[in-house]
Amino acid sequence: MLRTLIIDDELPVRKTIIGLLGKTCPQVKVLGEADGVKTGVQLIKERSPDLILLDIKMEDGTGFELLNHFDDIKFRIIFITAYEEFAIKAFEFSAIDYILKPVNPEKLANAVKRAEVLNNRDFQIQLEALRESIKNPQGQSKKIVLKTQESIYLLSTDDILHCESDGSYSVFKTLDNQKIVVSRVLKEFDTLLNGSGFLRIHRSHLINLKHIKRFDKADGGYLVMSNGVQIPVSSSGRERLLALFDKIGNE
Repeated sequence: MLRTLIIDDELPVRKTIIGLLGKTCPQVKVLGEADGVKTGVQLIKERSPDLILLDIKMEDGTGFELLNHFDDIKFRIIFITAYEEFAIKAFEFSAIDYILKPVNPEKLANAVKRAEVLNNRDFQIQLEALRESIKNPQGQSKKIVLKTQESIYLLSTDDILHCESDGSYSVFKTLDNQKIVVSRVLKEFDTLLNGSGFLRIHRSHLINLKHIKRFDKADGGYLVMSNGVQIPVSSSGRERLLALFDKIGNE
């Protein structure tokens, strides 16, 4: 059984979640509920749960402030939030689970299933990435979690050279010559890394602007990256790239 606490300052939300868990998650046993940071910290210390469904914004503080009360977090967390672009972006970078209000029963059940099988080492990696994103919301250098079939990686975006599409997979190349294959399409990472110093220069290629060595215009154009790899540039990618160079040159 997953011994679970619900921490949210809205009573109707807590009751809804408890009802949905009862219908969709027989492996969950709800130990109790709290309405804020102070009461939540106390309840966690009293009950030692396996899983917490934790609101981000509460009247007496945030879910992140609640977590700061614990040096060693051994429980899993599913965050609950109203839609906020910054918060959602942070969760996407960390690959940590969240559910939006109003709570969708299927998404709640799926998040609980993932929490059930997540090992502590992988969860700590995800939590570190989330904290980094929360601490550095506007910075281009962020920590991102990449999951493969065998491992989970925590990378600085600065250490990613480029990413290439391989069907339904995305292949990341890093500064230390790692090749990380992730079962997500390139379009997802194009959206996620938008605003973090990356540019889609081809339908199959997403590059880190910090690692461009030169742009050769011959034969339709290609980029040479800092690791020597040549990456083709599509006609639309060429326009975006030249517009970016013009902008940089005029600054």
